[in-house]
Amino acid sequence: MSLLDFIAPGKKNRTSEGNSTQAHLRIGEIRDNVLVLKNGSMRAVIKVSSINFNLKSEQEQNAIISGYQGFLNSLEFPVQILIRSKKLDIDDYIQQVKGLGEKQTNPLLREQTMEYADYVKKLVEYADIMEKSFYIVIPYDPGRVQAESFIQKFFQSFSPKDTVSEMKKRMGEFEQLKKVLSQRMSIVRSGLENCSLKTHQLTTQEIIELFYLTYNPNSARNIKIKDLENTQIEK
Repeated sequence: MSLLDFIAPGKKNRTSEGNSTQAHLRIGEIRDNVLVLKNGSMRAVIKVSSINFNLKSEQEQNAIISGYQGFLNSLEFPVQILIRSKKLDIDDYIQQVKGLGEKQTNPLLREQTMEYADYVKKLVEYADIMEKSFYIVIPYDPGRVQAESFIQKFFQSFSPKDTVSEMKKRMGEFEQLKKVLSQRMSIVRSGLENCSLKTHQLTTQEIIELFYLTYNPNSARNIKIKDLENTQIEK
């Protein structure tokens, strides 16, 4: 199983693997908490906490707005702001409650605990409760990619094929490009934290889980990704 099988497990054509879902993704690899595209470009993903702006005082609101303006004005590179809505997943919580119920020695308490777990699960399903997650995607493109014309990038987006030569280029450039990307991350995280927001850089597994949930929203509720540290990945 390859790394991208976790992200977008599409059916492969028996005569050609070029028709698989993976062939149409721009992702080359995910390593050291960094998303690497097939053309060598790199992306870091930072998850950002939320705040209830309406509950803040007028003075606090003005401070947040001023801080956010200062953050945007300090950026000398593009960033992508991503807001993702998904159905609330409380499967782990339900399992914990049921586990406590099974340990109850009192039959009445055991029954009430199990009924509570079933009630909460049905409530979330029927009420269609959603949760929002906020991300900042920070890019960095190597010089050879920046020099490409708009037409070249346009046609490459239709056929993001990977080659051995591109893989070798990515391997050789990785450490150097990662240093510049880390500097950009520090700028972004510092600016957001000045706005009273908490930030967290997604790890390799968290990036894979994010793509997996995005491409497989239905099956992801029943099929969970295992801990990748104990998973064998084909290179």
